[in-house]
Amino acid sequence: MDPLWDRLYAAEADVVLNGHDHDYERFAPQTPGAVPSAAGIREFVVGTGGRGHYALLEAKDPNFEFGNETDFCALLLHLADGSYSWEFVNPSGTVLDSGGPVSCN
Repeated sequence: MDPLWDRLYAAEADVVLNGHDHDYERFAPQTPGAVPSAAGIREFVVGTGGRGHYALLEAKDPNFEFGNETDFCALLLHLADGSYSWEFVNPSGTVLDSGGPVSCN
């Protein structure tokens, strides 16, 4: 995956979405080497759509910002000209995580 992250970073990508694990995780913008950077890529792991959840690992990535291992939710991305924001929302409409707007790279 390293070459892919290197290319995305060089292209000034803003967000990477992953949907494998049965939990929700949000990571701070970072370089491909996992160094925090305002010009880095923010990563979301969203696997909260219907099957059982996995527990979040105790030893978290240092760039980990927020996680949820109990709720079935959807991630709503709001894309604008030059910025993005997000909401992690459960079926009843309660927002469990949100952020932005964040300026694009």
